[in-house]
Amino acid sequence: MPEGDTVWLAAKRMQTALAGATLRRGEFRIPQLATVDLEGVTVREVLPRGKHLLIRLDDGRTLRTHFRMDGSWHIYRPGTTWKGGPAYEIRVLLTTDEWECVGYLLHDIDLVPTAEEERLVGHLGPDILGPDWDLDEAVRRLRASPEEQIGVALLDQRNLAGIGNLYKVESLFLLGLHPWARVADVPDLTGLVDRARTLMRANLQHPEQNTTGDRRRGRDHWVFGRQGKPCRRCGAAILLGEQGPATQERVTWWCPTCQAARSPIDPTARTGESGHPRPLTTGGPRPLRAATRKV
Repeated sequence: MPEGDTVWLAAKRMQTALAGATLRRGEFRIPQLATVDLEGVTVREVLPRGKHLLIRLDDGRTLRTHFRMDGSWHIYRPGTTWKGGPAYEIRVLLTTDEWECVGYLLHDIDLVPTAEEERLVGHLGPDILGPDWDLDEAVRRLRASPEEQIGVALLDQRNLAGIGNLYKVESLFLLGLHPWARVADVPDLTGLVDRARTLMRANLQHPEQNTTGDRRRGRDHWVFGRQGKPCRRCGAAILLGEQGPATQERVTWWCPTCQAARSPIDPTARTGESGHPRPLTTGGPRPLRAATRKV
C-alpha cells in the first residue's frame, strides 16, 4: 500500500494541475457515481490526509480517493497518449484546458459535501506529514494499546496516519526493534515515530523512497524487500514473515540479529521452534507489489 509520502507527492502535483481550474470533463467510471458529471465545476484545492487524497470543489463537495495497493493518478498534457494502463482500469477522469488527470484502479471513491469530510477521514490519527502534525498525540494513541505488536500499531491509521509497510520496517530496523515487540516494551516510542517521519520527509520531493542515504542502485533500503540478503550492518540473512490479524496480514522484513527480541515478543505471534516469528520460507518469498509513485 502506498506510503503517506506517495500520496503527499500526488496531491502536490494534482494541486499544481487542478487548483483554480474549471473542469472540462469530470466523469466517474464506477457504478455508484456513473451518472455524476463534474463538467463546469472549479477545483478549489487538492490535499492529502494520511493515505487519502481529497479534491475539494468550489460547489461545496469533496472527492476522496485512496490508492490502496494498485491505484494511481497520472497527469498528461492534452493530446498525450495515456500510458497508465488499459482504458477499463480508469476509474476517474478530470480534465482542464491545460491538464488531463486520469485515475487508474483507484479505491474508496466518494463524493461528499466538504462539511462531511470527517465522515471519511475523521477516524484517522495525526497526519505524520500534515501541517497539524501532533507527535505527542500520536504517541499517546500508540501507548493506549500497550499489548499490541509495534509493527501492527504503526500501520494502524487510527494511531497516526501515513506510515506504510516500507517506513514501518525501516524505522524498526534503524532503532533495533523487533516487529513483534509489544508497544509497552518499546523504550522510545517518540524517537521511533520521529525517525519514521524524518525518513518520509526526506523523500517528499521525488518519487524514489530511499532510507539508507546511499543512492547507488540496489542500496536504497535496509531490510525492505531484502529477504535472504545479508544485513547491511551485521551480515545476517534478512527474514520475511507475515504480521497482523487474520485476513489483514502484512509482510514484514527484519534482521534477526540487529533486531533481536530484548523482551518476550507478543504471544499471539506465529512462532517456529526457535520462539521467533516464523519466516515465510515455503515456496520462496511472496510477491509484494511496490506502491506506485506515478501520479
